[in-house]
Parts: sequence; structure tokens; C-alpha cells
Amino acid sequence: MSFLISLVAVFLLLSGLFLYADARRRYDLIDSAWGPGFAVIAVITLLFAEGEPTRQWLVTALTVVWGARLGVHIFVRNSGKEEDPRYQEILRRANGNQRLRMYRVYLIQAALMWIVSLPVQAAQHLSAPIGVVDWVGTGVWMVGFVFEAVGDWQLSRFRADPANKGAVMDRGLWRYTRHPNYFGDAVVWWGLYLFALHSWLAALTIIGPVIMTWLLAKGTGKPLLEKDIVSRRPGYAEYVRRTSGFVPLPPRTRVG
Repeated sequence: MSFLISLVAVFLLLSGLFLYADARRRYDLIDSAWGPGFAVIAVITLLFAEGEPTRQWLVTALTVVWGARLGVHIFVRNSGKEEDPRYQEILRRANGNQRLRMYRVYLIQAALMWIVSLPVQAAQHLSAPIGVVDWVGTGVWMVGFVFEAVGDWQLSRFRADPANKGAVMDRGLWRYTRHPNYFGDAVVWWGLYLFALHSWLAALTIIGPVIMTWLLAKGTGKPLLEKDIVSRRPGYAEYVRRTSGFVPLPPRTRVG
């Protein structure tokens, strides 16, 4: 029952957000709601699922902390700036009712949010005593969270310095991967998935971290962000040649 309740809740949440965004005629608000949406699903599942209490509270807390940090970060980053051009491009390409097209985008995000969160939901129904695999999952989550949070912090500091305008961020974690925040995000969800490994049926929720990793590495994350950045930012092509695109690796010493 909790799976159905969380599904209805996330669709209602994003439908309400769409109405608000549509009234403001600014649709990138959904980016700020992405992380908090997962937190809502985790809390709703906590209220209705009947699993091992320590695991329930732990996996909920980890999801809420991750989602809240990400939501605040994106909201602060986007405040006072023009809307993400991806959403305006969606409106320009829409055939017929533009609002209906954008609402479908929101519903797709809601569906993805619910599917990716399946490991968190499944873990909260498990009655097995909390054990080593749960603590390993916590450790993996921590590695991913640090990578994501530190990567975002380093980039924010870099952009805040006027001397770096137009320059390529290739310091700190960004020296080893072009997207430490995306990599950390993926690792967070692999860590959360480990909580579901106490049951073969719950283990099937591996679709969650697989989809999240694909979105970040091959879908709307890295490829879309880098689509035209090479032509707009001098030095980025060289940065691409020497730096791993996703998984952190030592930078290549030979460029060519």
C-alpha cells in the first residue's frame, strides 16, 4: 500500500509544483524539487511501511539529508538567474498546447523519481535485522555524498571569483572528473540500494540506481550539459581530453 501512496503523493506534488511554475511562467523549479521529492517519498514510506525500525529511520534520514542539500543548493544556484534554456527550448518545440507538453515533462520526472526511489521504499519493508550490508551501504552513501557536496562547493567558490569568469574549473575534485557532483550523486544511490539486499525481491529494485546512473552519465546530465560548452568556453576541449568524464581517474598527462 505504501508504494501506491508514495506514487500518488509524488504525482500530486509535482502537479501542484507545475501549477505554481506555470503561474510564474518559469518551469525550471522542478530542478530544485528533484532532491526534496525523494525525501517526501522516503518519509511517506516511513509512515506506512512496517519494516525493521533502525533500517527504516536510517535509510529515510540518508535520503532526506541528500535530498534537502541538493534542493537547497540548486535553488540558491538558480536564484536571480535566467531560466535554464532547456525548458524554454521545450516550449519552443512544443506542438499544440505548450502547457500540456510541459506538464508531461513534470509527470515524466515524477515517474522517474518514484522508480529511482524503489530501493529506499523496498528497504523500509524489510524485517531482517540491520547488519553489515546496511553499514556498508551507509559508507558508500557517505563517499557519494562527500563527492557531490564538495564538488558543488568547489564549483560555487570558483564561479564566485570574478577572476575565473570564462575559465575552466579544473581544480580539486574537478581535476579527476569533469562531473564530481554527478558521480557522487550516482554513488549515493548505489549506497541506498545496498539497504535492499536482504531480499531477492527487493534486490530487483536495482533498476533505481541503474536509471539514476544512466541519467547522470548518458542521459540528461553530463551529455546535455556538455553539448555546446566546448564551443562557448575556451580551453574546455583540452580539459575534456585530459579529464575523465564521470568516474574519477588521474588526469592524462599527454594531450593529443
